[in-house]
Amino acid sequence: MVKKNGFNEKRKFSVGEVAVYPGHGVGRIESIEEREFSGTKKSFYIMRILDTDMTIMVPVDGAENAGLRCIISMDEVKRVYEILKDKNFVHDNSPWNRRYKEYMEKIKSGSIFDVAAVLRELYNLKLWKELSFGEKKMFEMAKNLLKKELSFALKKEEDVIEAEIENIFKKNLRE
Repeated sequence: MVKKNGFNEKRKFSVGEVAVYPGHGVGRIESIEEREFSGTKKSFYIMRILDTDMTIMVPVDGAENAGLRCIISMDEVKRVYEILKDKNFVHDNSPWNRRYKEYMEKIKSGSIFDVAAVLRELYNLKLWKELSFGEKKMFEMAKNLLKKELSFALKKEEDVIEAEIENIFKKNLRE
């Protein structure tokens, strides 16, 4: 399997395999079905998102463009933790609606590194001011996407991963 920027190139997934779908998180491929639209038959991954129990259909031939990818590797896990530990960032003073748009684009990009950066930025923003309802919701979304994928990558329980993330942020405060 060849990777480019965290995404799999020309990767075929099998039934029962877990994969990550941008903005929704980790899901399991439940089946591969053929459907006909406008007289054209296409194959689709039928994927159940584990957090929400939502079922989505992803065209097999468009899975790469949709951002469907494998769970991250150990090297990528290390990079995620480095992003979370990074204290060299600028507090974004732009209006909330602009930050919201930028953060949502990062979350929906499918890059776990972008999701980690959003979580770090929102956590640090939380130290300066109370987060708005939308910011809190986005914070939880980023945290859930991150901990679910890290728990699969590291084969650890989600609550253990969440505690590790909290410890990173607490340690950043003390240093």
